[in-house]
Amino acid sequence: MRIAILAARQGWHTDELCRALAARGHEGRVLPYEALVARLGGAAPGFAAGETDLGACDAVLARIIPAGSLEQIIFRVDTLHALEEQGVPVINSPRAIERTVDKLWTTALLAQAGLAVPETIVCESPDAGLAAFRQLQDVIVKPLFGSMGLGMVRVTTEEMAFRVFRTLETIRGVYYVQRAVDHDGCDVRAFVVGGRVVGAIERSAAGWKTNLARGGRAQATTLSVERTDLALRAARAVGADYAGVDLLPARDGTDYVVEVNGIPGWRGLQEATSVDVAATIVEHLLGRLTSA
Repeated sequence: MRIAILAARQGWHTDELCRALAARGHEGRVLPYEALVARLGGAAPGFAAGETDLGACDAVLARIIPAGSLEQIIFRVDTLHALEEQGVPVINSPRAIERTVDKLWTTALLAQAGLAVPETIVCESPDAGLAAFRQLQDVIVKPLFGSMGLGMVRVTTEEMAFRVFRTLETIRGVYYVQRAVDHDGCDVRAFVVGGRVVGAIERSAAGWKTNLARGGRAQATTLSVERTDLALRAARAVGADYAGVDLLPARDGTDYVVEVNGIPGWRGLQEATSVDVAATIVEHLLGRLTSA
């Protein structure tokens, strides 16, 4: 089988996926999103990345979509949608990617599924944002799109709230305001593949950001039955074949689901747990292809 791996660039994660595919006798071809070309209405319609006909591939593994203009991002995701509609399996599906890159959509789906999420207010005006801060008091202001803890600010005073919200106004930002959860400085990342948790880590840090990319530390952990169920329900809520699910245990005993990453990295988790994550993703993909 020939599997296209669409990515921002070749790197550790794509190398791992190619290794896992090759070990099972299949070809993984890493292709940049920037090379996508759509041809419609002519003698040879289709979607390609460089010289590779994506419609002739057995499946597409969608990795990090690089930054770009709104039109560029829409074109890349539209291509994934079109391939899927033509019968090419895409993992994760473009719908799951759209849901999980958007914090509002993710949070709404998790809440609709009955999972505990921190109290959140999303609005467009700085005055509404300030009113949200006054209601929630201690808040985390997050960009609607973003990962690895980038762009998140903790706001604890009205003066700081005024400065942050007026700054966001200048860039026409959206105010995603979430009540800060009282916790012990650690959270849990569960890695879900094909309806099962294949590994989990506890992440800790001196500050309130526990992301490994922001200096957090990881150690392997075994999830309770209850937390395993939460992680699986969260992945199902967004329709992800594989996902990184972040659980935040509060001091009051509540386990909040704070993020579901539909294009997750796993290097830190693999180093802490010794789980061959790429192999589990590839096995799941091949299982889908052989059962189709």
